[in-house]
Amino acid sequence: MANEASSTNQNPSPVEPNADELLKETLKRCSPETITAALAFRRSGDVSLVPTVVLGIIERFLEPEVVDTLKGGDDSVKFMEDLGMDSLTMFEAIMMVEESLGVSIKNEELWDLRTVGDLKAFISAKLSGVEVVAQAKSYPIEQIAAVMPQQEPFLFLQTAEIDGATAKGTYRISGKEAFLKGHFKENPVFPASIMLEALGQLGVFHFLVTDDSQGEKAGNSIFFTGADGVRCSRVCKPGDTLELSVELKRRRDPMVVYAGKISVGGEKAAAAEEITLIVAPAEESSPKGGVQA
Repeated sequence: MANEASSTNQNPSPVEPNADELLKETLKRCSPETITAALAFRRSGDVSLVPTVVLGIIERFLEPEVVDTLKGGDDSVKFMEDLGMDSLTMFEAIMMVEESLGVSIKNEELWDLRTVGDLKAFISAKLSGVEVVAQAKSYPIEQIAAVMPQQEPFLFLQTAEIDGATAKGTYRISGKEAFLKGHFKENPVFPASIMLEALGQLGVFHFLVTDDSQGEKAGNSIFFTGADGVRCSRVCKPGDTLELSVELKRRRDPMVVYAGKISVGGEKAAAAEEITLIVAPAEESSPKGGVQA
């Protein structure tokens, strides 16, 4: 019996790490302040500690040169545009927030968390048991490209937000667009026709995302059939960000009509009173008088 006891003592069972140790391991590359706040939240449930944890986790995933942007900014700081986070990195950060605070975020909810304030408010609401109701749904380029028939280099929509019958989007003119080399020589100007194309693409995206009958119309094509009341009031050049918006005016299948406008930094750039799209069955290559939107 003594030999058996001795043998048992020589090979003790491994000790399972407690919850605090697991949390410290999860946050091991975060600041001490972040770890302290997360541990305190686990014990007290104090929602006021959430911003410290969230900001600390975000900082852990940032490049050093943008840390000051996070620390010196407010809740309007955007993950992708201001902090340079790609969608994968953002998801990693949010998964760490989930694990640290004990909350669960659905995949479809992740796309709506575009700013630091969005994430903090969302997590606080979740922890407080408040139902989170999104007023508008945001889409990054990955989701836009997955939906749209147009693709690079002829996709002029980089972000989108849909709220009922309206949609907003952005496109930053990089200066690398191939057609700018000839429009014009040594004086690149973004063509007005492409601005109209961008509005049409935003209308297409709105239609594809919001149309409940799209499951019955798989394979259908959407064509640009007309634009009325078009006005251009500003020259747009590389470095400008086109702020696009469209609003559904009317729909009678197979036709959909939007009104659209573009601004740059709050200044009017272009507008169209009507942009008309038509949905054509898959077997039709193109309706008469139409070009693919």
